[in-house]
Amino acid sequence: MNKRHLTSALALGAAGALLLGGCASGNMAEGGSGDGGEKGTITLGFLPSWTDGLSTAYLLEDQLGKLGYKVEMQTLTEAGPLYTGLAQGDVDIYPSAWPELTHKSYMDRYGDKIEDLGAYYDNAKLTIAVPSYVDIDSIDQLKGNAARFDGRIYGIEPGAGLTTQTQETMLPGYGLDGEFELVTSSTAAMLTELDNAIAAKKDIAVTLWRPFWANDAYDVKDLEDPQGLMGDPEALHFLGTSGFEEKYPDAAELIKGIQLDDEQYGSLEDLVVNEYGEGREAEAVDAWLEKNPSAFSTQRD
Repeated sequence: MNKRHLTSALALGAAGALLLGGCASGNMAEGGSGDGGEKGTITLGFLPSWTDGLSTAYLLEDQLGKLGYKVEMQTLTEAGPLYTGLAQGDVDIYPSAWPELTHKSYMDRYGDKIEDLGAYYDNAKLTIAVPSYVDIDSIDQLKGNAARFDGRIYGIEPGAGLTTQTQETMLPGYGLDGEFELVTSSTAAMLTELDNAIAAKKDIAVTLWRPFWANDAYDVKDLEDPQGLMGDPEALHFLGTSGFEEKYPDAAELIKGIQLDDEQYGSLEDLVVNEYGEGREAEAVDAWLEKNPSAFSTQRD
């Protein structure tokens, strides 16, 4: 793996430790709001280690700033507090939610206090992955092979929907719960384990998802899921707190017009996370916008 990718992941993991310790920033790009915010302040809540949300958060910071809003970036470490903040109005937008399947339990609990502002990507999925050199191609083939993996599957944050799906559905469904332990901590820690294992050519299994830059940065393959226990593909959504569209109609219209295909999403994440990196997100978004004007169904001067 390119060490730039790993360094970025670790930095994002450290940033994510600032639970509810967000940092406010006004968009200072040309045409942005600067310290203006004459239309008000919009708070974006996201998990820095989940780079789908990180990427789209900075895209929205840029675009909402150009509409005249002051944008505050609120970083959290778990999905649960993020949905709670969204439902309570402490967070205005969750810029990359998985409400259909992965985060369904949160939507069942808080959905009546949340507005769906639209889906921007329609082929997200949860996976179990191994390095390409591992001679196992399907999740069911893990059974009886726990010793090769030290009896562990490395996962991400305990409160992630991916963790719940793996722990409560996939492992018992394939009869692996007696053989494998799902080790959870953080996305950055999981990537460190994966990086170390690949460097040593060791067998390892990890929880991953698509879209996610690590699928391209590492030589890994998704294990087939013949029972479909990791869930069907779903869409990634922008979610707003209740009343958002009525309070910020132009912002809601902008957000609903964002549609990204695989290439557009992949290039956005790569530029924000890898090519430019922490501290240069605004530059990354500017570079991406120059190449992807069709990502918005409605363009402004």
